Amino acid sequence: MHDSSFHNLSPDLILSSVESIGYIPTGRCVALNSVENRVFDIEIESGERIIVKFYRPNRWTKEQIQEEHDFLYELKDAEIPILAPIVDEKGSSLHESKGLTFAIWPLRTGRIIEELSESDLPQLGRLIGRIHLVGKSKRTKYRSSLSVPDYAEKALDLILDGGWISNSHLMDRYQKAAHSAFNRYETILKEKQIPFHRIHGDCHKGNLIRSEEGFSILDFDDFLEGPIVQDFWMLLPFGESRSESDRELFFEGYKEFSEFSSGWLDLIEPLRAIRYVYYASWIAKRWEDPAFPNLFPHFGTDEYWSKETTDLELMAKGFQRETVNESPVNQTLEKEEELSNKDFFWDWEG
Repeated sequence: MHDSSFHNLSPDLILSSVESIGYIPTGRCVALNSVENRVFDIEIESGERIIVKFYRPNRWTKEQIQEEHDFLYELKDAEIPILAPIVDEKGSSLHESKGLTFAIWPLRTGRIIEELSESDLPQLGRLIGRIHLVGKSKRTKYRSSLSVPDYAEKALDLILDGGWISNSHLMDRYQKAAHSAFNRYETILKEKQIPFHRIHGDCHKGNLIRSEEGFSILDFDDFLEGPIVQDFWMLLPFGESRSESDRELFFEGYKEFSEFSSGWLDLIEPLRAIRYVYYASWIAKRWEDPAFPNLFPHFGTDEYWSKETTDLELMAKGFQRETVNESPVNQTLEKEEELSNKDFFWDWEG
């Protein structure tokens, strides 16, 4: 089914989908901000509100989505504050309506995190450490891994094969810089023997809320197997001008539950470069969705690719400047202080 099937999501279809699994909606249906999937806040007859999430067609198979749900149930059983989908009387969490796959979730209210205090950092470290402790307990069967062939190269190939970079010289530079990041990533993984296991995959402050119960991490849609650094490198800057002691506070809490080696932080810079490539491919893949040209009007222009290429080349130079006094981790810290969340997340609105 083509992604355009999302356009068939009329209020009638949304409400009838909810009715098909036993809920009686009042008619109140509010669309929530979501670029990748379609998510709605629905009021039901009891006065309660539920969340219905329609998954983008052709992104994940049903087996891959179910594997995400099963991981969430494992985390919930371990009393970790996450949101898991609601199962019906038959024990099913996945449903289908007019060819669209959807799930029902409990409503969780809370505040998006803008800044983290010193007292927040060990608590957040413990939360992610507990998630990773469960993540280590088994392997995925259907989900992808954050490997170069399965993740990075596929993203780069989509950009290059799709003709998104019209300037051949720019395309060669972009490809060379991307491969520099990919090679650095694989070298560090091999040299430091960094393990892969189940992780959140997209752990940034936009997916973190604070409620009366404390911190909760939302949206495991990008759940996969990968290095644990992927789940906290986007949080590690903790705002500009913060000291390294803040990182130490975070890892103080993290190491109460999960193993961590400071040498693994060498992955931060290549992971950041890989994210640039991956998100450019994500936009390219979704370009036929009318929402994307509106959200990213400069995507695909020479100016856009020139900036992306320059950024990747600067990172590639960082990989080559390994001296005793200037390690990859130190270079990462210097660069991250100049960046905001908008540099990391195409869909960031904060």
